[in-house]
Amino acid sequence: MGTMGLALPWKARIASVPRQRETRVEPSEHFAGGPNPAVVNAITEDAALAAGCRAGNLQTYERLYSIHGARMRNLARNLLGNLVDAEDAVQETFLKVQRSIASFRGQSSFITWTYRILINTCYDARRSRLRKKEVANDDSGETERPEPRAPGAHPSLRMALERALATLTKHQRDVFLLYEVEGFRHAEIAGMLEITETASKNTLFQAKKNLRMVLEPPRSNTAGTR
Repeated sequence: MGTMGLALPWKARIASVPRQRETRVEPSEHFAGGPNPAVVNAITEDAALAAGCRAGNLQTYERLYSIHGARMRNLARNLLGNLVDAEDAVQETFLKVQRSIASFRGQSSFITWTYRILINTCYDARRSRLRKKEVANDDSGETERPEPRAPGAHPSLRMALERALATLTKHQRDVFLLYEVEGFRHAEIAGMLEITETASKNTLFQAKKNLRMVLEPPRSNTAGTR
């Protein structure tokens, strides 16, 4: 399957994040001139955010939001389908981070831990919404129509994408969104969803395979017949 962009509400279309080949950086690995500065800076920033939040520093929480707030909101909107629920989920996530920061043990990066809280918050919201919808459907035969995701996108493209994504399992869809749309690496997805990197890669492979079967037109067999 070629590069596929997911239609989103705040842009007509967002192409898949350009990806670079993932490399495993071991603590003893050095590049010419010393350790990779980007890796060192990321580790330092993550540790500083964790320490500041643990100390209850309001400016650190503001910095956490300024760096990751928009991406968290985009992810929540993709998982929940609308902006209102997404903003509620992000707000609830920051409250949970504040309440449970003392339990952070550094077994994963602080940012991965924060996104795991966000994803679990979205899962809770989806379950709650599903229960409410089931109750509402018992009272009336109408079903709630999903909010259009991309007003500027071509309606047929949007509908095709929505139908294709709807055929995936929840787990496949979440991994696909995290990797192809949000641009997370498999190591990060594994930490967020509490699975292995291999499981993340296999799930993404299966998701793409299923999407290809839905989106690609059936091949004609007439060419092979005489």
